[in-house]
Amino acid sequence: MMNRFANGARRARFAGWLVFGVLAGTTAQAHASDLLASAKSAGVLRVANTQSSPPWSLLDNSNQPAGYDVEMAREVAKRIGVAEVVFVADSFKNFVEGLKSGKYDLVMNDLTPTPERGKQVDFGVPYGVEDFRIFVRADNANIKGQPDLKGKRVGVTTGSSNESWARAHLKDSDIRTYDNGGLVFSDLGTGRIDAVIISHFGGMKYANVNHLPVKEVGDPLIYQLSAPALAKNQPALLAAVNKAIDEMMADGTIDRLAKKWVGPNYDMVGTIAKAKEQKE
Repeated sequence: MMNRFANGARRARFAGWLVFGVLAGTTAQAHASDLLASAKSAGVLRVANTQSSPPWSLLDNSNQPAGYDVEMAREVAKRIGVAEVVFVADSFKNFVEGLKSGKYDLVMNDLTPTPERGKQVDFGVPYGVEDFRIFVRADNANIKGQPDLKGKRVGVTTGSSNESWARAHLKDSDIRTYDNGGLVFSDLGTGRIDAVIISHFGGMKYANVNHLPVKEVGDPLIYQLSAPALAKNQPALLAAVNKAIDEMMADGTIDRLAKKWVGPNYDMVGTIAKAKEQKE
């Protein structure tokens, strides 16, 4: 009798655990699919950027977020039905974990889709593209291209695709990481490092704004697309963001914002198309 009672109790507990597990899984799935609905309900879309990677994201003279990615994020929010964007300052190395932990809804900051990142987060359609170059001090006559980086101290931004590329292709260089692009250029200017690998646009912006004695050398090292990143299992948010970017690509918004922030002669839409063709 006691055994039958004990067995019945165990079966009841197991059934309870099973129901609880199903409900918990259902709740988790519902929660996972709620980011777009939550953003619309709250009227706020949380978007991460570094605020220190011009021309993509920076702080303007009023200490407010500005740049190509910033304006793109605001336009995306408007088109998906969210009134306000709250920008969360973070570094490249934290973006993936920040999305996974729910710290923000999107990352829009010149973030390149890579197979490694794609295992942990999802990417929308590309809305930006750039080439990465070598920057050295203006008085450096020894480094003229990639082969000359052997044995040299090379600065990169922590967690960025230029760090990944440098570690994969510059095995004989001393790779040094920085959380802030401004700091890496400061060290280049003072001679603490020999070279920096960064995008053409970002490098020229730092050089011009900070009046640093640096120059760009060699051919482009790598050609990279950028796209919005978001947590896995967010089909509604992903679809809405992709639709907004496709519309902006077609109606001239991307072209207008690129000319404003990247350069008046820069063909962002055409260059994205060429980069996608090359990758394929």
